[in-house]
Amino acid sequence: MNELVVVPHTHWDREWYQPFQRFRLRLVTVLDRVLAQLAADPRARFTLDGQTAAIDDYLEIRPDQEALVLDLAGRGQLALGPWRVLADSFLCSGENLIRNLEIGSRRADELGGAMLVGYLPDQFGHAAQLPQILRLAGIGHACVWRGVPEAVHTTEFWWEAPDGTALRTRYLPEGGYGGAAGVFGEPDAAVVRRRAEEHVRALRRWQPDGPMLGMYGTDHSAPVDGLADLVEGASGEPLRVRLDTLAGFFDALDPPAPGAVTVHGELRSHSRANILPGVLSSRVGLKQALSRAERLVERYAEPVAALYGTRSAYQPFLDLAWRRLVDSSCHDSVTGCGVDATADQVAARIAEAGDLGHGVVDLVLGPIAETVPDGGHLLFNPSPQRRREVVTLDLPAGHAPRTASGKVVPHQILDTVEETIADELVPAAALDLFLRKIHGRELYGRQIAAWYVDPGTATIGFELAPTSRLVFDVAEVRAAAAGVAGTAVEAWRVEVRVRPRATVAALVEVGPLALAAVTAVAAESPPAPALKNIAAGRRALSDLDNGLMHVALRSDGLLDILAADGSHAAGLGVIVDGGDLGDEYNYAPPEHDRLVSSPDEIWNRVRWSGPFTGSLESVRWFNWPTHGVPMSAPEAGVSGIRAATVRTTEVSTRIELRHGEPFVRLAIAFDNQCDDHRVRLHLPLPRPATRSHAEGQFAVVERPPHAEGGFGERPVPTFPAYGWVAAGGLAVLLDHVSEYELVDDGRTLALTLLRSVGLLSRDDNAWRAEPAGPHLATPGAQCRGPRTVELGLYLYAGEWHESGLLDAAERYRHPLTTVAGRSPDPCGVPVVPAGGVEVGGHGVVLSSCRDVGGEGPELRLTALTPEPTTATVRTAYADTAHSMEMRPWQVATTVARGASGDREERSP
Repeated sequence: MNELVVVPHTHWDREWYQPFQRFRLRLVTVLDRVLAQLAADPRARFTLDGQTAAIDDYLEIRPDQEALVLDLAGRGQLALGPWRVLADSFLCSGENLIRNLEIGSRRADELGGAMLVGYLPDQFGHAAQLPQILRLAGIGHACVWRGVPEAVHTTEFWWEAPDGTALRTRYLPEGGYGGAAGVFGEPDAAVVRRRAEEHVRALRRWQPDGPMLGMYGTDHSAPVDGLADLVEGASGEPLRVRLDTLAGFFDALDPPAPGAVTVHGELRSHSRANILPGVLSSRVGLKQALSRAERLVERYAEPVAALYGTRSAYQPFLDLAWRRLVDSSCHDSVTGCGVDATADQVAARIAEAGDLGHGVVDLVLGPIAETVPDGGHLLFNPSPQRRREVVTLDLPAGHAPRTASGKVVPHQILDTVEETIADELVPAAALDLFLRKIHGRELYGRQIAAWYVDPGTATIGFELAPTSRLVFDVAEVRAAAAGVAGTAVEAWRVEVRVRPRATVAALVEVGPLALAAVTAVAAESPPAPALKNIAAGRRALSDLDNGLMHVALRSDGLLDILAADGSHAAGLGVIVDGGDLGDEYNYAPPEHDRLVSSPDEIWNRVRWSGPFTGSLESVRWFNWPTHGVPMSAPEAGVSGIRAATVRTTEVSTRIELRHGEPFVRLAIAFDNQCDDHRVRLHLPLPRPATRSHAEGQFAVVERPPHAEGGFGERPVPTFPAYGWVAAGGLAVLLDHVSEYELVDDGRTLALTLLRSVGLLSRDDNAWRAEPAGPHLATPGAQCRGPRTVELGLYLYAGEWHESGLLDAAERYRHPLTTVAGRSPDPCGVPVVPAGGVEVGGHGVVLSSCRDVGGEGPELRLTALTPEPTTATVRTAYADTAHSMEMRPWQVATTVARGASGDREERSP
């Protein structure tokens, strides 16, 4: 007998074509109905979309229903979790995915038990390491729709992560998560039975035997009333129909039959369903913000709190930061495929996470910075390896940085600023009105560091600084002015100046995950350079050389780079602007696109030169078409055109090379005032590439220069990279998750800088057969305004994993951070606690260092290497290193016992 297991559910987009609160209004209505159905009929079942956010959002409005939820989940009628939200696994960090499972599973357990199924119903493809991540959470099954390759011809396959972890995975053919939605459209048992038989026949093409999974549900909907009666009425020879949760379906499965195909790595095929790859580059500001906030919390706030703070003081803030990060990773959130109001709310949520991360760092390190004299800096190294490198510091002018032991820190002065904010005559009668601008010590956004009253010139002066410990009372200024004897002052000259400051590039050294301090002491003269200037050579106005890299800025604004091992690349930095008449989901250029890659004017200059850093700048002016004309317009032809009108856009590229760094830093900036276009950076490769390698979510994924198609959208070979992408001997070190493509027959790597579109989903998208959502205007997705992209360029010979790429990426993506000294005692000695953790091993990368309340911080390590390796962990107070064997691509956790020593209790 055939058996159809009907799983009632809803797919809940938390925010999408409406913002969160408007969708929540609908959620409460739907779940009121669902819970009433479950309570009224013990035969009823419901699966709440694999994410606990929906039930939490509901219970925040209906807290009185929590007891009912506990009862229904405990009885197996309601399946919750295991995720907090259904994340887009390519647009967040791997650590974010783990925390997503942790938060969701913990909450589901509190409400009666987590569903142990990796339910991934609607995400736009799936990251390679998800089988390992799910297995680490105790989950043995996955259930997916999008991204499944053409090689899968049955409903079951083995999905294998790069480390070899394989999960039994269920594919949802014939309509995905809504495959059985049409079966119960009419309350007639005969009709239901006929439609159920039709659905079974369709499923049998994929599954010759065994129970079939009928996913009954659609977006934002509840099952029909009386569903259990309809199911019983439709059940009978030769078809048995029954209700269950998704957890119940998987629990009842027989052991897998031999012969199922194994799919290795990520699921990004267009063969079985649309994966909507344009979400990788729509609203790029959201991707940039989330990546930066993730790094801030993962690699700065949590390690600092774990090593130098106390769990009770800071954990609530970190928990809240992670909740904001996880919620922002949702597949209709950071993807940028919603309306403008949704994007605004996502941006605010990400900003909150960043604020919390900054706040924790400041609260933990603030008391330590109180021992560092004003003008000095406390440094934190977020890497588990000792680092000696250049950092930028702000010092009082005429001062030099010194270590806590008194040694002068090698440095280079980049800039000195002397600023006059106010110099005006104030009538004596109006002086008090001027002084009311002072609040405490604050004036014009800075702190009063000194002041004076000069009777001879009738001058009142204020000197401002970023911080100040001056004991100041504005009443003293009034008294001093009033006490000018024997002089009839008609007007006071009021001068407000900023204390002269110097920006210096300093060569510092900090231990692994450790702290260090530098102080600022008066210097009689600038230090004599011990090294030759980085901006020097045969053509000093256009060359940079630090002994590891040589960079030449050509007259056309492009770069030639030569590495110490002889690797070289030429003509880097072409800016290519083309039309995009697609939408937030799919890029779609006009059939006869007009590409703009040649600037109309170029201007190059030296920004600074010295022994520790050199910087150049190239400014190019392009004439970009102002907008696109869609094919619905009479003049646009079959597939649209670009407007004839143009806007001149200035694109600035700043190039920096620092002492000891084997990569060159780029910052590309422009003010976008055009619509309906895509801007890409073209980087010609040292050698042609037939494969690319992209880091992301605990893996380095190897990809061909094409994508598998077969369904209803153009299979564009644009792919995501989280930390870096490498091909043909060139690696791009990324500040945020980015979209890339191998073009020009593998000779060029194209990196998307910006994609501007004006619709959520265009009904007549030329590169997609059917809509991906409602046809709604999204003017914010045109991304008008300033845009800056920062990246690094690294050359390598041979294979990426045989080079120093991982070390270069670690240094680029996780710079040393500084906290300004706050002690008023200029002769004070910084009190910096010892601590830190050193991690070694070829290819071993730190993902997180956090306090979980045990004997020491928990470390999560990843073996980003195709070969077995050994990870070593040494703490500041341990005599020996702890070692751990790791298989290729393994994600593992360990405890760094004794990492913090006998740290004192610190509170904010």
